[in-house]
Amino acid sequence: MPEPTKKDETETESAPPPPEQKTSQEGETGKGKVWSIGEGAPEETEKRDDAQRSTLFVEKPQSGSVSVGGNITFIAKVEAKDLLRKPNVKWFKGKWMDLASKAGKHLQLKESFERHTKIHTFEMHIIQAKENYAGNYRCEVSYKDKFDSCSFDLEVTESSQAAPSIDIRSAFKRSGDGQDDAGELDFSGLLKRREVKQQEEEPEVDVWELLKNANPSEYEKIAFQYGITDLRGMLKRLKRMRREVKKSAAFAKGLDPAYQVDKGGKVRFMVELADPTVELKWYKNGQEIRPSAKYIFEHKGNQRILFINNCSMTDDARYYVTAGDEKCSTELFVRDPPILVTKGLEDTSTYVGERVELSCEVSEDDANVKWFKNGVELTNEPKSRYRIKVEGKKHTLIIEEAAKNDSATYSVMTTGGQSEAKLSVDLRPLKIQLALEDQTVRLGQEIHLKCEISENVEGKWYKNGQLVEASDRVKLYHKGRIHRFVIASAAVDDEAEYMFVPDAYNINIPCKVHVVDPPKLHLDGLGEGNTVTVVAGSKLRLEIPITGEPTPKVMWSKGDKWLTDSGRIRAETYSDSSCLVIDTAEREDSGPFRITLKNEAGEDTALINIKVVDVPDPPQAPNVTEVGEDWCVMTWEPPANDGGSPILGYFIERKKKQSSRWMRLNFELCKETTFEPKKMIEGVAYEVRVFAVNAIGISKPSMPSKSFVPLAVTSPPTLLAVDGVTDTSVTMKWRPPDHIGAAGLDGYVVEYCFEGTDEWIVANPELTDKTKFTINDLPTGSKILVRVKAVNAAGESEPRYHPQPILVKEVIEPPKIRLPRHLKQTYTRRVGETVNLVIPFQGRPRAKVSWQKNGSPIDKNDINIRNTENDTIIFIRKAERSHSGEYDMKVEVENLEDKATIDIQIVDRPGPPEVVTIEDVWGENVNLSWKPPKDDGNAAITGYTIQKADKKSMEWFTVMEHYHRTSATINELIIGNEYYFRIFAENMCGLSEDATMTKESALIAKDGKVYKYPVYDDFDFSERPLFTQPLVNTFAVAGYNATLNCSVRGNPKPKITWLKNKVVIMNDPKYRMFSNQGVCTLEIRKPSPYDGGTYSCRAVNELGEAEVDCKLEVKVIYHGVINPGEPFFLAGNNQLHSKDF
Repeated sequence: MPEPTKKDETETESAPPPPEQKTSQEGETGKGKVWSIGEGAPEETEKRDDAQRSTLFVEKPQSGSVSVGGNITFIAKVEAKDLLRKPNVKWFKGKWMDLASKAGKHLQLKESFERHTKIHTFEMHIIQAKENYAGNYRCEVSYKDKFDSCSFDLEVTESSQAAPSIDIRSAFKRSGDGQDDAGELDFSGLLKRREVKQQEEEPEVDVWELLKNANPSEYEKIAFQYGITDLRGMLKRLKRMRREVKKSAAFAKGLDPAYQVDKGGKVRFMVELADPTVELKWYKNGQEIRPSAKYIFEHKGNQRILFINNCSMTDDARYYVTAGDEKCSTELFVRDPPILVTKGLEDTSTYVGERVELSCEVSEDDANVKWFKNGVELTNEPKSRYRIKVEGKKHTLIIEEAAKNDSATYSVMTTGGQSEAKLSVDLRPLKIQLALEDQTVRLGQEIHLKCEISENVEGKWYKNGQLVEASDRVKLYHKGRIHRFVIASAAVDDEAEYMFVPDAYNINIPCKVHVVDPPKLHLDGLGEGNTVTVVAGSKLRLEIPITGEPTPKVMWSKGDKWLTDSGRIRAETYSDSSCLVIDTAEREDSGPFRITLKNEAGEDTALINIKVVDVPDPPQAPNVTEVGEDWCVMTWEPPANDGGSPILGYFIERKKKQSSRWMRLNFELCKETTFEPKKMIEGVAYEVRVFAVNAIGISKPSMPSKSFVPLAVTSPPTLLAVDGVTDTSVTMKWRPPDHIGAAGLDGYVVEYCFEGTDEWIVANPELTDKTKFTINDLPTGSKILVRVKAVNAAGESEPRYHPQPILVKEVIEPPKIRLPRHLKQTYTRRVGETVNLVIPFQGRPRAKVSWQKNGSPIDKNDINIRNTENDTIIFIRKAERSHSGEYDMKVEVENLEDKATIDIQIVDRPGPPEVVTIEDVWGENVNLSWKPPKDDGNAAITGYTIQKADKKSMEWFTVMEHYHRTSATINELIIGNEYYFRIFAENMCGLSEDATMTKESALIAKDGKVYKYPVYDDFDFSERPLFTQPLVNTFAVAGYNATLNCSVRGNPKPKITWLKNKVVIMNDPKYRMFSNQGVCTLEIRKPSPYDGGTYSCRAVNELGEAEVDCKLEVKVIYHGVINPGEPFFLAGNNQLHSKDF
């Protein structure tokens, strides 16, 4: 039977929805529809989810309903406020059918834009709606990355008359293969075995009620039971029957729900109109029917009749008639005449393997006939054992080689009858043409069993009654009537009784197979040369597999001695192996052992070498050949006996002599016979020992070495430099070595040699423990090289050389005072504090230092002065104010001199202010005035502290602190009280010890009086620039930032300009300038000698200008050029004191 085409599905599913349904959501989801606006095409409808979309619609199209032939419009509106161009809008029917290509007579798409409201309006007009326009529609709008969608439904209503019930079984029993909507003949309900008989009367059953109340999964079962072969048409009809049909205004009487007619017959459709003037049209599957010889129209009053002559299977379709906007439809079923079985099947008997043919004849050529075996349908597939042959009305079922399981009841079935017959397949009598023969084979040879029987049947092989399956080792062959059993290589287990049993026959063909095997030793598991190695002291159990049939006799021997089954060395024999057992192996057990096998089939023998290995002997005591600071070098000899296994390496251990705890020094084997232990403690006695290692294990330790103590010479002395040179001597100085070690330092050896020679002369025959030594008796003008060695118990260290030859000649070095930075400004101390100033200088030879205070010599009884070759110290144990003044220092070397001045200021607490007077009293206020103290303590007065006391209690309370003026107004006094006031002066040392009190008291009167404020002229703050702190001469070190500082005041605020050598410094990244609260700073980043010179700071305002200057000297220091760590100046050997930095 042909399957329904896509056209069949779409046409038969296009029935109109009932008028009661407002939407097409129920019953139409996933169903096919016919869209015929313009050039319509079928489309599946499916709802789409509108969630998770952007919001573009301001008005969405709404679902609607329209009657057949009516018009309807759907409107969608989109706001264009945020859109730069018109959005893209598409209309769809169903899931994906774009309606833009369907615009025409029945569909129109329009769009407009309102400029005032900025609203885009999109309209879809459906004109003269048809029944199949109903369904789900969708409108989509998109703009760039925004998207919105809306689904809506269209319902097209129609009117139809209620139809009387019909006999569904007769209406749907049809078959055909030439029409567009033909049902498919289904034989599945006729598979039960039954005989051809006349159709009997069936009881009346309401099949519609059964279908309405049944589960959809039961539909096919009900159709088979009641002979309904067109299941698809039945279900479609059932769907229509469930709808409620409302009365039609146009049809007084409508079409019946269904009509049936035999093929070649004539059918009559009749409707009765309520209004005979209404135009009537007939349709078949949506196509209008025109009058012809096949289709005849007839009018009888209000009746309208359609005759269809000579019905064929193409007329099996859906018909409907329209009257105005109303419609009435029906189904026409064309019934094909049944096919009869004219000659039935006959019972047949045959033998297995024979060809079988079962034939029958039917009433028509090439009819559709189905074959069944025991009720199961047989198909004519290429791989099927059954072949169906059709010759006109004759149908034949062919089985090429019948088998026992082909015995069954076979039946043939047509639309009008059936026939069945029994097929019996039996076995032929079996004869043994060639029986199996007994065989004797040697182990490893092929076993080949063969038999021949009279029939080509399968069979099974058995070994000792057990079924044998084919495998990689056992091959079973069957070709025609010959059966073969093959084992390519016989084994001992293959000796057995074999038997072949044909399938389905109660006979067997037996034989016996006997396997023989000469004795053999299997030594595959032994090493090269059949050597077995065993560790001394362990047990050896050497198992040698043996084979042989019958079981061979086993004999073991070593030399001329045969082994027994008892003792420390013995032999144990089993059915498939023999064991050589040595309970406790000894080195003397090494040697060849012979094993011999004998049986009646032959003999086999072999030599097995037993090698007993042990740990090696300990090495000899090691020798320590060299000792260092924390290391030593040790050597040893290999052990005399390696234990039968090569020496793999050595482990080394050490311990302190006074300790018993040994520590392993290497965790990886040392392959050599020398080793260098490290990380020992200098000055501690140690011992070392060695272990030898082979594949068996570790030997016992060797004897300890002789004790030794790690010692090391010191590192070379450091900072060797020239301390002084005369015409006949050179004085050298140095620093102790960086590392001395446990051996300590005994002293130093100073050696020298003249330039151009290699002979080093010891300057000190005895060690000196000082770090300074003078080499005397040198010729004037000669040049010498000097080196120094440190000496301890371990010997002399590496020498430290002076990098340059030294000229033996006294050199005049001009004097230079290196005044520390903190002494370049006023040096301030309090009375009673200690003054201790160290001023370094340079100058050779024999620099003379002198001091003066305020131009007069210093009293050495009052001030202590101590001079050295490189510095001078001024010391005052308890400073007094009389020690303040300018101290002049002068350094002289022959006719050269250098001077420096130090300003020392000794300060103390100030005295009290002078007379304090009460200038005025008014209200709650008192105005005080006073004079500064006569004694300011040798420091500027920084403020005053004012206290008040009530005359009654005379308890003093502070009302002002750190007050700078000499007049003040005291506020918030209590009316009626009488007050005294006192004032303390304050400087950098603190408050004065005494205070000055007012002689009179101030009474705060209760009656107030009007206070007349004094008239003051506005103070003129204008001032020309004045440097309150000048620049000072500064020394800077090359590579380190230097700063120049000064302070200036002036009003208006002066403009600051920095100059170098009278040239203005501008836009130079090397300099940074700061000014904060009148303090001016010039920062020079990493200066070089070229940055030295005269620097000036100029302040200018409208009242004038002021300028200060200073000198900056930049020194380059090279550390370690002459003496490591000692500064060396680029220009001469000038030295800097550490306090300069």
